Amino acid sequence: MKRIAVFASGSGSNFEAIVEATRVGRLVDTEVALLVCDKPGAQVLERSDRLGIEAFVFDPKDYPDKAAFEKEIAAQLQQRDVSLVVLAGYMRLLGSVMLSAFEGQIINLHPSLLPAFPGRDAIGQALTYGVKVTGVTVHFVDSGLDTGPIIAQVPVPVEEGDTAESLGARIHQVEHGLLVDVIGRVLSGRVTLEGRIVHLLQAKS
Repeated sequence: MKRIAVFASGSGSNFEAIVEATRVGRLVDTEVALLVCDKPGAQVLERSDRLGIEAFVFDPKDYPDKAAFEKEIAAQLQQRDVSLVVLAGYMRLLGSVMLSAFEGQIINLHPSLLPAFPGRDAIGQALTYGVKVTGVTVHFVDSGLDTGPIIAQVPVPVEEGDTAESLGARIHQVEHGLLVDVIGRVLSGRVTLEGRIVHLLQAKS
């Protein structure tokens, strides 16, 4: 059984999509071992409670620095034999402690076609810039802001009259499927990295 941890700071719709995928067979022999949340009171915690997934909740202000709370998070993950960390709406840059403890084992979901519109409010950035196509990216995490090697991307057209809410709704629909697909590929060894280039291997027939 492969064990993953999901990090989230907000509503947690992608977290729930991942959990459901493990339960209906889209992610085979996989379980979500832990939710990590840096926002006490976030909606994702209601989802984890309803779904019966253990949560580690922390307030960064309770720790002297990032290294201190990341050491505790890393210990929580190692105790549960977590083999993949999935950032799904986690609004905090990872530091050297987590990056070292789980090198090459952390992926992030971002609502744009990176390298365009990194960081916060990627959907708003895309609308303000006036692009006709944006999308969703899943990438490996490095020390930069949404700069890690790209694993997979799906475009999402920007329609006339789109708002952040309408465009965001279509992006979320794409996110759920893409993230689950990439998790499956990574856990089954069908993702390899050569420099910055990610190769996606076909499933064995």
